[in-house]
Amino acid sequence: MTEFRLGSKARDAGYRLAGFDTIGSTNSEALAAAAAGDPGGIWFAALQQTAGRGRRGREWHSPSGNLAASLMVIPDASPEQIATLGFVAGVALNSGLSSILPGGMVRIGIDGADGADGRSRIALKWPNDVLADGAKLAGILLEAAKTPDGRQAVIVGIGVNVVAAPEGVPYPATSLKALGIERSAEDVFEALSDAWVGAFGLWNDGKGVSAILERWRHSAAGIGAPVAISQDGIVRRGIFETIDSSGRLIIRDDDGARHPITAGDVHFGATASARS
Repeated sequence: MTEFRLGSKARDAGYRLAGFDTIGSTNSEALAAAAAGDPGGIWFAALQQTAGRGRRGREWHSPSGNLAASLMVIPDASPEQIATLGFVAGVALNSGLSSILPGGMVRIGIDGADGADGRSRIALKWPNDVLADGAKLAGILLEAAKTPDGRQAVIVGIGVNVVAAPEGVPYPATSLKALGIERSAEDVFEALSDAWVGAFGLWNDGKGVSAILERWRHSAAGIGAPVAISQDGIVRRGIFETIDSSGRLIIRDDDGARHPITAGDVHFGATASARS
C-alpha cells in the first residue's frame, strides 16, 4: 500500500490528501472533486497513472514508482493571475526537488540548459517543465473547472519521473533514479507539499505574481542563450531574453526585435542554434 504523507507545513496549513497505488488520472480525480463541491486544498497522489495526460492532450507516461500528483485549489484571483499558477508550481517543484538532492551533486546541465547561475542541476524550463542536467524530470499541467456555486477551481497537475523516464520523446527525459538519487515518490511528494505552501503563500491570490516570476527567473534554464520555439510547425529562433510580467517568454531575434511568446515547444543550446 502507498504511504503518501503530507509535509508538516502542508498539514498545518490545512491541506488534505488522497493517496493511491494506481489511478486513471489524478487530474481527473481532482476535477471530479471540484464538480462535487469540494472546498479545495486537496491533493490526489498516485504511484502509477493508467490514463495520464500532459500539455496539448499528449499522453503522460507514468509507470509504477513515479509520482503523479494533482492539487485542487479555488483561488480568489482574476483569470490572468490564475494562469500564472503554473509558475507557482514550478517554483514549488524546484524548491522541493532541490531539498531532497544529496549534497555535492550540483553541476552544469547539458544542452546549454543550465540554471541562471550557471551551476544549478535543477532548472525550470518555460512554460511548465523542470529539468535535471538539461533533461525533463517533471511536468506541470493546469486545468480549470467550475464548482457548483460558480467559482473557478484550478487543478495543478504535477508528474515527476522518480524511477523511470519515457524514451523516444521529442525532448530528452530523465529520472531521479537515472541521476543516482534513490528517493521514493512518497518522499518527493512530501517535499513538494511543503514547498507548495511557501510558493502559494508568496503568490497570495495573485497579489505576489511578480515575486513568483522573479523566483522562477532565478532558476530558469537558458536565459541569455539561443532558443527555438516551435508553434504549429513554425520555428522561431532567437535569444531567450526573459519572461515578462505576464509570464510570456521574450526572445530577441537577429535584428534585435523582441517577440513575446505565449505558447510553444522550447529547445535550447545546439538544437536551438541549428538551422533547417
